[in-house]
Amino acid sequence: MIEINKNTTAFSFKLKTQSGHTLLKSVEFEKEEDVQKTVKSLNPLCDNSIRFERKTNHDGMFLFNLKDSSGQIIGYSQLYNSEAGMENGIKNLKNRISSLVNIGEL
Repeated sequence: MIEINKNTTAFSFKLKTQSGHTLLKSVEFEKEEDVQKTVKSLNPLCDNSIRFERKTNHDGMFLFNLKDSSGQIIGYSQLYNSEAGMENGIKNLKNRISSLVNIGEL
């Protein structure tokens, strides 16, 4: 499921599992059209592993960013306790996007 949100100044989206767990939170976009365009680009982006920027924060927690074709960050993950957990999160994100494409939600 993809949830599109609007606050007073911007739009964003969250990509969630079937059970409602957030896999990816987007950065903010000025226009809803930009969110829609980015959502539609998720499938080809996730096919390319170079689009995932793997990071460690100052507390030693792992996270990843998803970048578009121009290298701009379009979304980020939750924090993970281990590198293996982060890699599993990337795998789950790719699988979820693939399943959304298959049922016509992307």
